[in-house]
Amino acid sequence: MKKIGIASDHGGFELKEFLRTALKEEAEIVDYGTKDESSVDYPIIISEACKKVLSKDVEGLIALCGTGIGASIAANRLSGIRAALCHDQFTAEMSRRHNNANVLVLGGRIIGKELALNIVRTWLRTEFEGGRHERRVNQLETLN
Repeated sequence: MKKIGIASDHGGFELKEFLRTALKEEAEIVDYGTKDESSVDYPIIISEACKKVLSKDVEGLIALCGTGIGASIAANRLSGIRAALCHDQFTAEMSRRHNNANVLVLGGRIIGKELALNIVRTWLRTEFEGGRHERRVNQLETLN
């Protein structure tokens, strides 16, 4: 069973809680906050959770904010993080298959619960293809 982190700001809190409960049978879910709908700063919550991916405390992270945009920007500021903001199952699949995304970002105010659950399941079950994609993913770490 994969060990996956989950983190959100207040805008993604409701969807985070739904996913955390819904995924119990499919992955070990580690909750990095936030703990309620009180306003918090997404850069702090998301970057701290991403550090758990980099230290290999978890195999990946589901990050949420209201739109997913802020969480995506915050996550991608850290070297070694490949965060993909996904709105459907195809983009979730390709984010893993071609980009080896280690963070899945969702907009808590953008997509519904069942779609979000299907996106996460697709992301969790999809493996990185490697090959020509590995060369490209490695090039990401050389960019300034």
